Amino acid sequence: MSLAVLRSRALAGMSAPPVTVEVHLANGLPAFTIVGLPEAEVKEAKDRVRAALQNARFEFPSRRITVNLAPADLPKESGRFDLAIALGILAASEQIPADRLDEHEYAGELSLSGQLLPIRGALAMTCAMHQERQQDSRQRSFILPAANADEAALVPQAQILPATSLLDVCTHFSTRDPAARLQQHPSRTASSAPAYPDFSDIKGQMQARRAMEVAAAGNHSILLVGPPGAGKSMLATRFPGILPPMTQEQALESAAVQSLSGSFDLARWRQRPYRAPHHTASAVALVGGGCKF
Repeated sequence: MSLAVLRSRALAGMSAPPVTVEVHLANGLPAFTIVGLPEAEVKEAKDRVRAALQNARFEFPSRRITVNLAPADLPKESGRFDLAIALGILAASEQIPADRLDEHEYAGELSLSGQLLPIRGALAMTCAMHQERQQDSRQRSFILPAANADEAALVPQAQILPATSLLDVCTHFSTRDPAARLQQHPSRTASSAPAYPDFSDIKGQMQARRAMEVAAAGNHSILLVGPPGAGKSMLATRFPGILPPMTQEQALESAAVQSLSGSFDLARWRQRPYRAPHHTASAVALVGGGCKF
């Protein structure tokens, strides 16, 4: 078999569109080409994958290797495709079985030693995979680095198979012993309700308090304007405490945004986000998220 096809995902804003990773081995002078609108970090996967395969004691094929990341018009970034590319090369060269590759989706950056490094946007990719699974009867599990397993397992009924290295994933496909295969990561649930600063701590500010209560009750937006020291930040930090609890969908959407930026913290699960940018922050800083309070 000289062709292997695997499934992964890209990141495009808040969405995680599916990406098909096709690896083809052909005769000719040894070469390694990645096509499909890859950015610089994706092109650098050639060196990471080669070193990871050799350090894991696999044979790197001395053939013409072509990796296609479809669809071709979707930009591909980061090192999340390393794992899929490495497995595709091993399957196309018949070093691992290819009959069960279509049962999973893959994401993970490889170190030169073959270890799987954490990636950005794991929760967003898991949410997209779960939404597509509701429309498609076929269920696929998600193989990704162990460091991302906790956040990905926040998605209900998601089948997460964490791995620490390329060898662990290859063993999953090669062994007949169920105990040696990757084990499903348990689903995560919120241990307790999030704690916010108490709204009752505010003394005075009757008009502002009333406006916030009306906004919270009616699900309205509110804008606080005033000179420094008037109490705007104090009011804003306590505003989430009088809002209704986040639904599962809202919590996942909020956490997915944090996962995309690499700032997701499991301790803040189901906690409404709050940012306190300095009054001198530029428009670029505000778009970038401002400063954490």
